[in-house]
Amino acid sequence: MEAILSEKDRAVLIPYYDFDPAKLAGFSPAVPLTIRSIAVFPAPDCQTLIYVGTGGGKLLLFSLNPSLSTSPLTSLDDDSNAHPAVPVVFLRSVTISNRVIEFITVLSEIGRVLLLSDGFLFLVDSLLLRSVRKLGFIKDVTAISTRLVQLGFPNSDPFRDGAVRAELSSPGQTFLKKIGGGIRVNGAGSRLSDLQRGGGSSCFLAVAAGKKLVLIEILLTSNADLDAEHGGISILWTEIQGIGGVKTMAWVGDSIILGTAEGYHLFSVTTGKGSLIFSLPDSSPPLVRYLVRSSNLLLLFDNVGVVSNALGHPVGGSLIFQYVPETITDMHPYVIVARDGRLDLYRKKTGVCVQSFSLPKSSVGPCIVVNDDLGNGNVVVIGTPYKAFCCRKVSVEKQIKELLRKKHFREAIYLVEEFQSEGEMTREMLSFVRAQFGFLLLFELHFEEAVDQFLLSESMDPSEIFLFIMRDPNRWSHLVPRKRYWGLHPPPVPLEQVVDDGLVSIQRAVFLRKAGIVTTTDDEFILNPPSRADLLQSAIENIIRYMLVSREKDLLSPVKEGVDTLLMYLYRALNQVSDMEKLASSQNSCVVEELETLLDDSGHLRTLAFLYASKGMYSKALSIWRVLAKNYSTGFWKDPTASSGDYASDSSADLLSGQRVAAAEASKLLQEISDQTLVLEHLEWIADIDQESAILFLISEKRINQLSPGDVIASIDSKKIEIHQRYLQWLIEDQDSDDMQFHTLYALSLARSTIELVERHSMQDNRLTGKYNKMGVSDVTDQDSLKYNIRERLQLFLQASDLYDPELVLKVVEGSELWLEKAILYRKMGLEEMVLQILALKLEDCEAAEQYCAEIGRSDVYMQLLAMYLDPQDGKEPMFKPAVRLLHNHGESLDPLQLLEKLSPEMPLQLSSDILLRILRARVHHRHQGKIVHDLSSALSVDTQLARLEERSRNVQINDESVCDSCHAHLGTKLFAMYPDDSIVCYKCYRRLGESTSARGHNFKENPIFKPGWLVTR
Repeated sequence: MEAILSEKDRAVLIPYYDFDPAKLAGFSPAVPLTIRSIAVFPAPDCQTLIYVGTGGGKLLLFSLNPSLSTSPLTSLDDDSNAHPAVPVVFLRSVTISNRVIEFITVLSEIGRVLLLSDGFLFLVDSLLLRSVRKLGFIKDVTAISTRLVQLGFPNSDPFRDGAVRAELSSPGQTFLKKIGGGIRVNGAGSRLSDLQRGGGSSCFLAVAAGKKLVLIEILLTSNADLDAEHGGISILWTEIQGIGGVKTMAWVGDSIILGTAEGYHLFSVTTGKGSLIFSLPDSSPPLVRYLVRSSNLLLLFDNVGVVSNALGHPVGGSLIFQYVPETITDMHPYVIVARDGRLDLYRKKTGVCVQSFSLPKSSVGPCIVVNDDLGNGNVVVIGTPYKAFCCRKVSVEKQIKELLRKKHFREAIYLVEEFQSEGEMTREMLSFVRAQFGFLLLFELHFEEAVDQFLLSESMDPSEIFLFIMRDPNRWSHLVPRKRYWGLHPPPVPLEQVVDDGLVSIQRAVFLRKAGIVTTTDDEFILNPPSRADLLQSAIENIIRYMLVSREKDLLSPVKEGVDTLLMYLYRALNQVSDMEKLASSQNSCVVEELETLLDDSGHLRTLAFLYASKGMYSKALSIWRVLAKNYSTGFWKDPTASSGDYASDSSADLLSGQRVAAAEASKLLQEISDQTLVLEHLEWIADIDQESAILFLISEKRINQLSPGDVIASIDSKKIEIHQRYLQWLIEDQDSDDMQFHTLYALSLARSTIELVERHSMQDNRLTGKYNKMGVSDVTDQDSLKYNIRERLQLFLQASDLYDPELVLKVVEGSELWLEKAILYRKMGLEEMVLQILALKLEDCEAAEQYCAEIGRSDVYMQLLAMYLDPQDGKEPMFKPAVRLLHNHGESLDPLQLLEKLSPEMPLQLSSDILLRILRARVHHRHQGKIVHDLSSALSVDTQLARLEERSRNVQINDESVCDSCHAHLGTKLFAMYPDDSIVCYKCYRRLGESTSARGHNFKENPIFKPGWLVTR
């Protein structure tokens, strides 16, 4: 057989054996046998049975063993002994009739073969061991179809109306009444009731004979006595009149598609009704074939194959053939059509012709192409009048291999996607093929497509890429799996060599193309040769893309180390500094020993510092930051996050310098380190650059073990006042330290800072007065806010804390103008007079002075404050207004005699007369008011005593029937007690209940009882 494949066609079917049935069966050449029908059946023993029907009515049976021949096409006509193992063996033959055997089908459900010859049907066993049985109840047969069961849909029993086939129970034969037919069982209606239809296997047939349609069920029953002469075969049938001219048919589920010269008709088995699907022109012969996998049908219309479902509705696209075929067969996922010695294979899903064959000229004639009835077989037999050709379906793997050898990568990828969608490829095989695609595309310099295939492969191991980055041998060489790929690509080499070899191949292809020699090199590379730099950059970028995806997978620890380490190599090759630092500073599995020399030599010290830190090597990381802080370059240390236009245009903005970046990064590390020696070692240089960064790691709560406060305070430079104060503030406010030393140090530090700022501010006042117009308002505001912020912190701390030494602090502020602070300290020391002098005389804060007196709560303090107002000393004039205010607010609580003694003779009478008069009246009012309250209290006491006496003097009459309200015992002459709620109990119960709770449960302490007349003045 000669294949006329184009360059881009792929081999789906390959011919591997042809034979002459007559010669192989031993018939004399004088009586030639012509092939008129063929059937193929895959036997359970891995053999394929081939049934050949001849023009003389003989049925020949051959056995085909596909595994015996893997070489190119061989033939029995070849007399050489090169192929002693013959794949096709003649088994036996049987004579069916003396006419042409027009049709053969294997009824696999019952193990029989059905034949059509001379308008009659014949049955024979599958191995031709028993005699042939003729079905004489039907003649003039023109078309036959077995029933294709639709999975997932109910399939009615044509002999039991409305019943699902598996149930076999129905009340009657409504269907037969509708279509006007009757039931005959082997010619005898009486045997229907005796037939045990559910006891064996069966199959259904639709037969067109004359002007009627016959539905037949052939049963292989479990009752051996029933029809034993024919091996337990029994037949049921029903006739449907009025349907003639049928040339082809197909039975799917409950529908039968009939093909006549006029067109295609749909007949429903359940309703008995038929309808026209579409008409045919006179030049178009009808032809119907099953598409088994989808339970659809292919209806031929001229050179168009219309795909329809069981109801005759078109589904999907149609197949357009190059000619009107004389035979069609289904070989999933393809359809094979043939005519005049030419065969074409079409993909059912896309309608694309993928392969074409031409038979030898000596074999041209009516052509028969058959596969097994389910369309799943791997063997296709092509019959011509005198010869049969055996073709084997090429495996998916071999089809893909062939395309890859030709470097038709896109076609191969498309083919894999088709096989995947059709479910013809396992997930393991699909992953393997994807990886194979990737390696081939990589060596062909299609790096993006290669990585796409790597990512689609589930079995692809990242370690298989390692050898493309680092030359073998290396630390991870033993991790690379030795997978047995198809040997279509060279072994892995570094990407530089892949690019160089690819460029050499492109140059060679250019020369060959000029010489007129066709090559498989990509035309795009030949027309526009890429540069080495561009190819290498594309290769590295795409390998980086694969590595980034691999990082998210659950890999073994050594593989993770290789992925992250080699990813750093790739970043460094492209000088992607930001990506290098991001990888190094995040959680990673990089091997430091493999990278520290590389990064140090290339000057990527920041990346190396981040890497050290991520591995817990804090000492080395901090040493690098210290070196970088001392030897920084302004241009090199630009903050990568501040690359916007504002940064470039506003050079005076307060952005991080290189030193501050180093200090900030070192501070981040020190915030988590508990090694006190290491932390204090780097305190000095960080504090010199950025005090805020030093403060952050000193007061950090991220570390497990906190630093010793005493050692930290001793290590802080005395000139770093801000660090000193902030650290002490953190100890006191956040850590709730109650150490008097820390409180005192904090107070002293704040006091010294406040005094310094106040003095500096006072010295600048005179200079600022003349230069105020030249200075910005914001500058003056910033200085004032700084002064008041520190002083406010000092005042709040002095008031809130009781743990510092006020005497030491007072020594610091004693000579300053911090009068309010002095007042707070004197108050802590209990010096009331000094506090009043400062508040009243120095600060002249009358309200604060009076409030302080109220807090003390003694009247003599007010007299003391009044004396200060009237005699301020130091040559000051008496402060009459504050004195009058004090008398107005608190004069009623003062002793009038002492007040008159304290009043100065110089005080104006009009200021004091009204106040003195009000004081005297208030004293008289308070005396009278107290007497009234005393008398009322006495009256209330007397009334209460009288009410109690009356209550105790009440009489209670006890008789023989009186009982205790608690234990219900008769009281008789017993002692008893009576509660205010009139409940009476015996003395024993009284001792148990007590005085506060009665026998009725009333608690007099929580809910007292008030009676009329109580607590009322009489």
